[in-house]
Amino acid sequence: MMSQLPRKQKLVMFESFHAKQYSDNPRAIYEYMKENHKDYELLWSIDPSAEQMFIDLNVPYVIRYTWDWFKTFPRAKYWVNNVRLPGWMPKPKDTVYVQTWHGTPLKKLGVDIEEVHMPGTQTDTYKKNFIAETRKWDYLVSPNPYATEILTRAFAFRGKVIESGYPRNDVLALPSESLIRSLKEKLGIPAEKKVMLYAPTWRDDEFYQRGKYKFKFQFDMEKWQQEFGDEWVMLSRMHYLVVENFDFSAYDGMVYDVSSYPDIRDLYLISDLMITDYSSVFFDYAILNRPVIFFMYDLEKYRDTLRGFYIDIEQEAPGPIAQTEEELFQAIRQLIQSPPRSNAFKEKFSSLEDGQATKRVVEAFLKS
Repeated sequence: MMSQLPRKQKLVMFESFHAKQYSDNPRAIYEYMKENHKDYELLWSIDPSAEQMFIDLNVPYVIRYTWDWFKTFPRAKYWVNNVRLPGWMPKPKDTVYVQTWHGTPLKKLGVDIEEVHMPGTQTDTYKKNFIAETRKWDYLVSPNPYATEILTRAFAFRGKVIESGYPRNDVLALPSESLIRSLKEKLGIPAEKKVMLYAPTWRDDEFYQRGKYKFKFQFDMEKWQQEFGDEWVMLSRMHYLVVENFDFSAYDGMVYDVSSYPDIRDLYLISDLMITDYSSVFFDYAILNRPVIFFMYDLEKYRDTLRGFYIDIEQEAPGPIAQTEEELFQAIRQLIQSPPRSNAFKEKFSSLEDGQATKRVVEAFLKS
């Protein structure tokens, strides 16, 4: 078997979001190692659907489940990933698996979920499979002490925790004005326009089939345009599990569909205000000290039935919670006039985000 062949001691294999993205913590680690550890071979494992993006970015890759992949992936000394791998994939004995995960937890995860509502998934089976995966992890990256406590329990994790801050957030801790300008230009956003980012998550019980989820806007885009369109543009960023295709052609130049944009960290940088719901994106966005609104139109259902939360979001949210379109628009108006600052929230969840997280992570796992 390929997994029994000798390790390639200087080979690091990267994946992000089921091999479909060049993003998140794996991207930050890759870019840091490319610059600072030139003696290592760095290679991405990718889904065929992502190939053109990797070609355009000139990032080296091998396509998942091809013959080249089976000759390469099992022999890498290091795996760096931010989600679970397929359950059938064994980890060779001498491979070091670095699990970065992809967010500070708000909603319940892993074995902490009391009842799983995902299609075709039994709660006991889900938890058993989750634990089988986490047993393969050698390292788990944590962004803060709060996350360390939850992730180790929810994942039944027995390996080593690297409590470092998130590598992907180094760019947020040290934002570059020139980068922000170039990103807005790249997306075709007029320099004088302010940017509102809408980044909701998915609902476990609203789906087409397993792994493909529905989403419906709960506010009127026409009304948003009438009130805010003169000064603002909106970026619509759906969760990677949502498969809806939205037609924003009626709002050309005002609403931008950025769901397929490679990395959300760029969207954080150029946004002046964020609207989200139960997504963990707000933990990262708080690093920038910019206003955030929580549009939780189904709060009771999500909290009491679908998932449940680790924190009292109604008390600790670093921004107003809106449950109706009217409340949402009112919250936007108020934050435009008087943006808040939530230093206590930032101190609790972002104290390690100093621009050096990637360095700490890489130094930790290369010691293996």
